[in-house]
Amino acid sequence: MALTVNYNEEGVPDGVPTYLFDQAELYHENSLEAGRVWFAKAHLGLSVFFGLHGLIGRHEDVIEREEYPIAEYAALEKQLTAKNFDPIDIVELAIAAGARYLAFPAVYDDGFSLYHTALTDFNSVHSPAHRDFVAELASVCEYHGLGLSLEYSLGVNHHKWPEGIPATAQQEYLDFVHEQLHELLTKYGPIAAISFNGLRRMKRLFPRWSPQDFYDQVHGTQPATLVAFRQGHTGTEDFYTVAETLPSGQDDAVTRGHVAANRPRKPLEIRQSLTPGGRGFNAGEAGHHLRVEKLLEKMRYAYQHDANLLVNTALMPDGSLDLEDINTLLDFGKKLPGNH
Repeated sequence: MALTVNYNEEGVPDGVPTYLFDQAELYHENSLEAGRVWFAKAHLGLSVFFGLHGLIGRHEDVIEREEYPIAEYAALEKQLTAKNFDPIDIVELAIAAGARYLAFPAVYDDGFSLYHTALTDFNSVHSPAHRDFVAELASVCEYHGLGLSLEYSLGVNHHKWPEGIPATAQQEYLDFVHEQLHELLTKYGPIAAISFNGLRRMKRLFPRWSPQDFYDQVHGTQPATLVAFRQGHTGTEDFYTVAETLPSGQDDAVTRGHVAANRPRKPLEIRQSLTPGGRGFNAGEAGHHLRVEKLLEKMRYAYQHDANLLVNTALMPDGSLDLEDINTLLDFGKKLPGNH
C-alpha cells in the first residue's frame, strides 16, 4: 500500500494529514497547535514494540541486562523474516481498541533501524525480511486517519559503537542522528510525534548538550509533529511521557506530576506495557500479561490525571500480534466508554 500523501518541493508532506482532519482549519493557521489539540483529545494510543531481541524471547535490553554478546546479537539480523508482520492487522487492532495513534520504535538502543535507512546496513530492509516496517505502518495509518508516533533511542548504538560512543565520535554521532531524523521526516508522510529516550545517556555523553537542535529540526521539517523527551529536559517539549504512574509527592496541577517545578505545564502520556517488566516479547512472561480489568484501571488513572494512556504490546518473533494481547485489547475496546 503506497502513501497517499503528496510532498512539496522541500520533501515535506503537503496538505492536512488525515489524523488532523478534525483540526483542519486550525492546521492551516498553526499546524503545531493543531497537533497539540489533537494529542490532548486522543486519550489512547497503542504502542507496538518489535526488534531483534524478540527473536530470542528475552528482555529488550538483553545486551545491557545480561551482557549478551553484541556480535551474537547483531547476527540475529540474519534470522529476521517477520513473515507474519501485517500492518493492516496492527492498525485495525489499534482502532478496535479505541486508539487514536500508533507508536513504533524506528530505532532502538541496539541501533537496528526498522526502516530503510541509507546510513547503515543494519536495518530491516537488509535483513531476510526485506521490509521497511515504518513505511508499511505509515501508509496504513495515513489511510485510516491514525497518527503515527515514532520512537528514537539516543545516546547509544550497540551496533555502530559496541563499546559506547567515544568522545572522538560524538559529533559523528550527532550528525548520524540528524541524518536519520531527516530520513524519517521526509520519506514517510506525516509523522504525528517523535518520542526520544536516553536522556541520562545523553547527559553523560554531552554534559552541555541540549536536545533543542533535534526539536528544531523536527518542527522545521514537519511543523505539526510533536516532540517528547520522556519527563522533559528543556521545557520546550510538546508533551511529556512517563512509565505507568506519576511520581508521588509532586503537584500535578502545576507540574503535571512528573517534571521539576520550573517546567511548564504540558500534555501528558502515561505508558503501560501489557508485558510485565518490559516492552518486548518475553517468552518467560507468556500467560502473565495484563488483563482487561487492570487495563481499564490504568485508563481511569490516566483520565484522572488528564493524560493519554499509551498501551504497549509486543509482536511475536515472526512479527505477528500476540493473541494474548489481541483478546485483551479487543475486550478493552468494547468496554471503553464512548468506544462504540
